[in-house]
Amino acid sequence: MFSGIVEEAAVVTAVERRGGNVDLTVRCSFADELHIDQSVAHNGVCLTVVDIKPDNCYTVTAIQETLDRSNIGQLAPGDLVNLERSMLMNGRLDGHIVQGHVDTTAVCTSVEEADGSRYFKFEYEVSPQMAAKGYMTVEKGSVTVNGVSLTVCDSERSSFRVAIIPYTFEHTNFCRIVPGTRVNIEFDIIGKYLARLAELKED
Repeated sequence: MFSGIVEEAAVVTAVERRGGNVDLTVRCSFADELHIDQSVAHNGVCLTVVDIKPDNCYTVTAIQETLDRSNIGQLAPGDLVNLERSMLMNGRLDGHIVQGHVDTTAVCTSVEEADGSRYFKFEYEVSPQMAAKGYMTVEKGSVTVNGVSLTVCDSERSSFRVAIIPYTFEHTNFCRIVPGTRVNIEFDIIGKYLARLAELKED
């Protein structure tokens, strides 16, 4: 479980496809603190550490299901990936409850300057059936974009905007998101459970 508070925007150093899987090697400042089998969120995707390498690098493996649902398969050496280690149970929940299970991807359609901050708009495809199951945003609700816990504004049926302060812009890969960039989206798990309960009451 995660909180959506990114620890570091790390550099991808290698991407290697093995059959239907992809091995992603990342260089980060806390690589020497990691161990095999540890969970780390990469752009919001929970992946397991499979190898610790020299020069502050480690490797994780993404399976085909992950590649189909996220932007992990689009990463290339030199790209920045947002990292977060799993949440400590005795720590503060500074963001919101994030599972590390990406629901879908969305495309950035605009970036608007706003007195030092920026508004990013994202659009995604969702069927009425999936929306009824909680795969949607709500005004002032929570959403995870590339692993970053954010508050929704201007929520519409298949789009939303988020406001990014300078600190978040500078310390995550939002600094590289431009119109056309594809990002990972995890909708709020609480909304999914509420939608499921409402569905069961109708049965």
